[in-house]
Amino acid sequence: MTKLTTTRSNNSSIASEEKDDLQQQKQQHNQTSRARKAKHSFLKAFQFNRDNSPPEIFNATLYLSVFVFGILGAARGYDEGYASATPTQMAFKERFGLNDPNKTQQELNDLKSNIKSMVQLGSIGGSLLSIYLCDKVGRVRTLQFSCFFWIVATVIQITSKKVGQLYAGRLLEGLLGVGPTVVCGPVYLSEVSPKAIRGLCNNIFAGAVYIGIMLGYFSNYGVSLHIRDGDEKQWLIPTSIKFILAGTIFILSFLFCIESPRWLIKKGNVEQASINFSKLRHLPEDHPYILSEISDVNEQLAIEAESMRNTSFWGTIKELFVVYSVRYRMLICISIQVLGQWSGANAVTIYAPELFALVGMSSKTDNMMMTALLGVVKFVSAYLSAFFLIDFLGRRKSLYCGITLQLICMLYFAMFLNICPQAVDDFESLTDTQKRASKGALASLFLSGTAWTMGWNSIQYLINSEILPLRVRNLGTSIIMCFHFTNQYANSKAMPYLMDGMNNYGAFYFFVGVLAMGLFFAWFFLPEVAGRSLESMEELFNLPWYLIGRRGAKLAPDHSEVNRVHASPDHSGNAVGGDIRIDMEKPEHHQIENVESYNKANLKSTV
Repeated sequence: MTKLTTTRSNNSSIASEEKDDLQQQKQQHNQTSRARKAKHSFLKAFQFNRDNSPPEIFNATLYLSVFVFGILGAARGYDEGYASATPTQMAFKERFGLNDPNKTQQELNDLKSNIKSMVQLGSIGGSLLSIYLCDKVGRVRTLQFSCFFWIVATVIQITSKKVGQLYAGRLLEGLLGVGPTVVCGPVYLSEVSPKAIRGLCNNIFAGAVYIGIMLGYFSNYGVSLHIRDGDEKQWLIPTSIKFILAGTIFILSFLFCIESPRWLIKKGNVEQASINFSKLRHLPEDHPYILSEISDVNEQLAIEAESMRNTSFWGTIKELFVVYSVRYRMLICISIQVLGQWSGANAVTIYAPELFALVGMSSKTDNMMMTALLGVVKFVSAYLSAFFLIDFLGRRKSLYCGITLQLICMLYFAMFLNICPQAVDDFESLTDTQKRASKGALASLFLSGTAWTMGWNSIQYLINSEILPLRVRNLGTSIIMCFHFTNQYANSKAMPYLMDGMNNYGAFYFFVGVLAMGLFFAWFFLPEVAGRSLESMEELFNLPWYLIGRRGAKLAPDHSEVNRVHASPDHSGNAVGGDIRIDMEKPEHHQIENVESYNKANLKSTV
């Protein structure tokens, strides 16, 4: 009897323990479910997860990779801020002949513009070089290559005794340092980012341009305050900051960056691509979301390979301008670079001290301070646009807002220079009304910087890296960035001549005209691609050209595999772990097939 009682007692104890374990597992499950729902709700509230993607894909591993490639934008930005004021430092002028009394004013202007624009000139070749680098060695290795030669170029500049060596150092900085960054950075960010936050991630790069500009402005302002005129440290300290930027990015790339899975698939390494997707998404390799992404990339590559079988490198270049859907994309991207670069924003950035002098700020220190504040304004507005506009409003509406505000600001500044040209020479002779107007002109320069970050700057790196097909993405982006730097170089060289030849104000009326053209371009040609997967662009750009910009998003919605995978925080799904719902039937592409009938039925509204 005692033995039987003991056995029953033991069985009861075991049953009790099992019940406790089950209860504990249930509590843990409920906690996990609540945490998942909370994260899901948080992401949706901040527009990070409007398409109900698995919340795990928004994670620290992704953000660290995005951060490292994002701050790469500071490479280009720092040089713009640095070059805007360093040539005005007395020690720099004495070292490189900018105060040579034997030179005419024309020769001095040419020397100054050559020094300022040499990085842009080198970056034209650097953009083309990245065609080979990004495709051959990958996005991460291209970043590391650029940082290494950025350091080498900085050494050459710091040790310069003559202007020829300075030219060589700045040319090398553009060719092997800055030039490749504007290709590998945006391309990598577009390829690894979830479609819901692709605009945000790319604008980390665009915003980092203004981190660099701000650092360049403040470094010049700081040395003008604390180092006496004529001391070599006035230009050596701002130049040496490039060591810190390049070295930091170089080291972080080894610690946090994961190679683009899309590049790996393109190179045939699907196994490693699956591993990298898993790391970046924090999901298992056999998860439907991962499998859908890989499926979409493979499908696109298979279609491209079939259409371009036995095509040489020159055939690929030909594809950019012969294949209808790709040609239209190249037209859009090149137009954005041309219109954006000639909208006046870069002229304001590079020649800010001279422009502040036109509204009556003749003090060198005050000019440096206002230039530094301009850098802060652009930096803050760039990241506000990245987090709250580009993915929330979309590409088109952000561009509309930015161009409109920039146009108003440029028009006001042009009118002020037209009406009060004497402000630059004798500010005290202005009436009280004119002095208040000069403050308005000063504010318009700051607001134009804000408008630029909302508009052209938000899409100039983003759009080409997200709409071009994977097969030609490196090549196309490189050519587009070539146009970017060619126009920036031409703009920086032409600005002094525009100001002199058009009585200062005429140059800004010219910029107003370019911005008006930009508004029409954004309305008619640019399609809305926010929230689309990279692999769904082909359907959109196979529409008739006159429908793509205005009706494209409606006529060709996203039908990619990954767009059919949705998170279900209530655990009602039928896939891995019960937390995913996937629509098994892919919808037919009726809207593509019926474009002609749509045109006939809606001819009046379309035209």
